[in-house]
Amino acid sequence: MEQLLTWTEFQLPEFWMVLACGLVAGLCRGFSGFGLSALIVTSLTLILLPAEVVPIALLLEMISSLVMARMTWSAIHWSLLRLLLVGAAVGVPVGVLILKFIAPDPLRIAISLSVLLASLLLFFGRSIVLRETGGRNFSVGLLSGLANGAASIGGLPVAIYMMAAALPAEAVRATLNLYFLLLDAYGTGALILAGLLDLVTLARTAVLVLPVLLGIWLGHKIFKRSSALHYRYFVLFLLMVLALLGLVKSLL
Repeated sequence: MEQLLTWTEFQLPEFWMVLACGLVAGLCRGFSGFGLSALIVTSLTLILLPAEVVPIALLLEMISSLVMARMTWSAIHWSLLRLLLVGAAVGVPVGVLILKFIAPDPLRIAISLSVLLASLLLFFGRSIVLRETGGRNFSVGLLSGLANGAASIGGLPVAIYMMAAALPAEAVRATLNLYFLLLDAYGTGALILAGLLDLVTLARTAVLVLPVLLGIWLGHKIFKRSSALHYRYFVLFLLMVLALLGLVKSLL
């Protein structure tokens, strides 16, 4: 029975921190459509090994995407999504191949710096207008898949591209949600094949489901009452935070 211990091996303050992190990550996910896995991984690696946290984050992303699909389905930008997925399907294996021969940190640093710079420029009103085209959609998907396969930060290029293309908030949130559902399903399948999903992982994930779902519900409520400008500034701020976290993770 010892191996079925979930969070009970930790002190009470650590357990409450875990629940709070799940709530905050769910709130960001429910409002913006992304950010949950990065926030979960960054916070939980303070008390668990990365190899233990990544499967938890992927499972929570899958659950979150399924829950949010009903909320966002009608606003999905299908033509963009299709080309993103085609690009990602090509990019993920290339990223995994790169990971076998090159450390992921240089790629993570380059993408994080690019996203941070673009987010700062957009946040402070500078114009970075990218007209959406089929070629650009595919290229961003390719970069996203490569980044996801090599450094697990595939969401950042897609989110910043959507911000630069000035897509409606509803379309950004809905498209990101389904994109992550399909991308994370691929990642979860890889974890299963690698034997990294065990009873402890499932039990830990189950403990976090309730605070994450509560956060998603709150985030969705806030999104419905927010303006497009509020959404834009929040997403750009969240992108800056996630880019900084990626830099810190790579440099430390």
